[in-house]
Amino acid sequence: MIYREYGQTGKKLSVVGFGGMRFGPDEDYGAQVVQRANSLGINYFDTAPFYCNDRSEDIFGKAFKNMPGQYYVSTKSNVGKESTADQVRWRIENSLKRMGIDKINFFHMWCIMDLNQYDRVMAKGGPYEGALKAKEEGLIDHLVFSTHCKGSDIRKIIEDDVFEGVLLGYNVVNHAFRQEGVQAALENKLGIVTMNPLGGGLIPQHQDYFSLLKEREDETVSQAALRFNAAQEGITVVLAGMGTIEEVEENVKIVDHPLTVSKEKVQEIRSKITESMDMLCTACGYCNKCPQKINIPTYMEAYNLSILKDDQETKHRLNWLREQEKIKEDDAKTDACVACGICEELCTQKLPIIERLKEMSLKY
Repeated sequence: MIYREYGQTGKKLSVVGFGGMRFGPDEDYGAQVVQRANSLGINYFDTAPFYCNDRSEDIFGKAFKNMPGQYYVSTKSNVGKESTADQVRWRIENSLKRMGIDKINFFHMWCIMDLNQYDRVMAKGGPYEGALKAKEEGLIDHLVFSTHCKGSDIRKIIEDDVFEGVLLGYNVVNHAFRQEGVQAALENKLGIVTMNPLGGGLIPQHQDYFSLLKEREDETVSQAALRFNAAQEGITVVLAGMGTIEEVEENVKIVDHPLTVSKEKVQEIRSKITESMDMLCTACGYCNKCPQKINIPTYMEAYNLSILKDDQETKHRLNWLREQEKIKEDDAKTDACVACGICEELCTQKLPIIERLKEMSLKY
């Protein structure tokens, strides 16, 4: 395994990090997956309340009872759930108890979407104040943040000098449009962890399109995408969601070869990755709270094909979903959208979901 300095914290983290949002129903097996990752050199383990139907922290707790090596723990609090210092304190104590640990190494102010939300995090008596007090008492090592803000807003947060690191979405599809945030962190010597290196599964699901990432015959598309992230200047950890031992073993193999991308490959990627790629849905599922019961993530995944290929591919995908009864006859269709805007408020990528649903209702 390769280890890199995380900002100015003095901690060295594995370049491949373990994302705890992909566990299956068997919690004992999930704990074995975590332990296997640690035995292969992964020492950064990221979780959050509500991951895996609120089971992720518990699974890590089982694994941490018998870990083969040293490890660091990352978890989170969201201002939408814990808006006061006291509520954040409860969240910290609850996470510590669930995972059976004495300290959280990296505690994130989670999923900051814009500067208004950041102001709520930093308000007097708010989440940051509660987390800072816990840090002073030794319950937290490092205060960090995760974000889906635009680059200029990330820079503003970083330059306030209240955090030691950042977790942000970054992959071969959107990297050109996320670079300002990475650069701001690099300039200010913050640790950088990237999430969604596989585009929420988008990249391995479209291997024919993204096979251009590969530079060796024996390299998988997923490995190539992880390598691409790890090759970028300033990135400390590439965080990959893993649910099986096989996924762990595949992902750690990226360190068997140089973590570089050739100049020729960079040029080829740039010629294929257009601005529209930044608007691909990663199927995070946050938008799936439609009052009309429209299965928005399913439709947005199908819409991706109109960006990657053409409208005909989206049509074929929708027909297949209907044949497989992934979309049932009685399910709410795209034309049921009343443009209430809830989905767009929740979307971490700020996609024009209402516009896309309307377009799909007219075309398909």
